[in-house]
Amino acid sequence: MDPNFWNNPKAAEVVMKEIKIHKLWVNKFNIIKESFDELEVLSEFYKEGEVTEEEVDAQYARCLEVMEDAEFRSTLDQEEDELSCLLEINAGAGGTEACDWAEMLYRMYVMYGEKSSFKVKELNRVDGDVAGVKSVEIEITGDYAYGLLKSENGVHRLVRVSPYNSQGKRMTSFASVFVHPVVDNRIEIEVNPADLDWDTFRASGAGGQHVNKTESAVRCRHLPSGIVVECQAERSQHMNREKAIEMLKSRLYERALEEKRAAKSVTEAGKMKNEWGSQIRSYVLDDRRVKDHRTNHENRNTDAVLNGDIESFLKAYLMWDGSR
Repeated sequence: MDPNFWNNPKAAEVVMKEIKIHKLWVNKFNIIKESFDELEVLSEFYKEGEVTEEEVDAQYARCLEVMEDAEFRSTLDQEEDELSCLLEINAGAGGTEACDWAEMLYRMYVMYGEKSSFKVKELNRVDGDVAGVKSVEIEITGDYAYGLLKSENGVHRLVRVSPYNSQGKRMTSFASVFVHPVVDNRIEIEVNPADLDWDTFRASGAGGQHVNKTESAVRCRHLPSGIVVECQAERSQHMNREKAIEMLKSRLYERALEEKRAAKSVTEAGKMKNEWGSQIRSYVLDDRRVKDHRTNHENRNTDAVLNGDIESFLKAYLMWDGSR
């Protein structure tokens, strides 16, 4: 109600973000309360013979579902968990097959983001020589996007009969996934312009004549840390520079988080070599099995997983990590 509240839009945005998160939890509480109140009423009606046992059981199952969802969400208790995220996929050992696998993962995360009502935007892409992508980076915007997807950090292994092998042999490919939190106005990250080295180049991919005729894509090196970011998402070099600075701040913030939790966190220990014996999850298509090697959670519907149905893996990891 302060008449001067909107005079500082950035500060106001921080407050509105906090209110939005609080409302989310209040709404969850109200949903749980309503579910249990309805269960209590149905239980009384059942005693009077006015509803069936199946109706009571169905409401009980709904109560369990909303409680378990709230319990799962409560594991997202770190400051950075509320943030959006940058998700980077790099093809590993396996040549063309690995590039195709990297693009399959890219499609999986885009479909997960869309099903979860997140906003998904491609920021940078390097296509493979024959098929797929060598690397791709996307921004997934929404509440708790980083908290939900941070478990995807690591190497993902694919086993299948390769469409690129004329002999129809079973092939194994690897791709690494890195997830970085996107800093917002609540988090101050100072970047000295003198510490930045900029390159410009022509963007690749869709965009028509504009991307082919102008050097709108940018590459930024942060000299003190050695971090390099690229962005070609926007049509203008100026907008790509702004997005690159935002990406750099996210990387610097994540590095600061890693240093803070280095003694107790094993998240980064999962980022091992893109090869045998280092994967966090295996996707074995001919056996129709996807298995997470940290939690032992398994899903036999490989098509559904590759179409973005990965929430059960995210929940299993967060509950497992919380119990540790």
